[in-house]
Amino acid sequence: MALGKRTKKAQEGIDRNAFYKVDTAVKMIKERANAKFDETIEIALNLGIDPRHADQMVRGVVDLPNGTGKTVRVAVFAKGAKADEAAKAGADIVGADDLAEKVQAGQMDFDRVIATPDMMGVVGKLGKVLGPRGLMPNPKLGTVTMNVGEAVKAAKGGQVQFRAEKTGIVHAGIGKASFSETQIAENVKAFVDAINKAKPQGAKGTYLKKVSLSSTMGPGVKLDIPSLSGA
Repeated sequence: MALGKRTKKAQEGIDRNAFYKVDTAVKMIKERANAKFDETIEIALNLGIDPRHADQMVRGVVDLPNGTGKTVRVAVFAKGAKADEAAKAGADIVGADDLAEKVQAGQMDFDRVIATPDMMGVVGKLGKVLGPRGLMPNPKLGTVTMNVGEAVKAAKGGQVQFRAEKTGIVHAGIGKASFSETQIAENVKAFVDAINKAKPQGAKGTYLKKVSLSSTMGPGVKLDIPSLSGA
């Protein structure tokens, strides 16, 4: 398939077989992120795991030091004082059975769902709707909690959830092209550090096999893994 002019130009100067140090890679990605919108900086990691085995699943959350640059809409299932706490913390939607009815009806104008433990009986019934979208609250991810205010602030402040796909690949948006090179590099290192800390006991051989960085419309650049340490 013939490459378009813009794609060809973006790929100029990138050696597809080379592994670039993180600072160099970030500079190259930023220089080529010239779409008419603020492109998202995306990271993809190829891990030496088989997520089909429970002891090799990689899942968790990371608070990026410079946020994601994305506006995250948060829905909270809570009642009484906890509902008030969520609203004060900046939750976009707060409710209980009424919110469950909206979700069942397909009204899901949110990116993250948080719930107090007492609401999981209601939320549990929404598994078929929320689950496939990766929105189901989970205690391990800090989204089933009594500290709803803190959870809302974390979600709004640049917390990113990650989960390995069937092929052992993890990908996430970790910033915007308008960020400084330093901010992007710091976010990259923080994300990779979180992935390393989430290494499952069942992982054998090389865990971090390949890491690449790209922007929404730009080419991918492979990262030199040793240069990512020291996050």
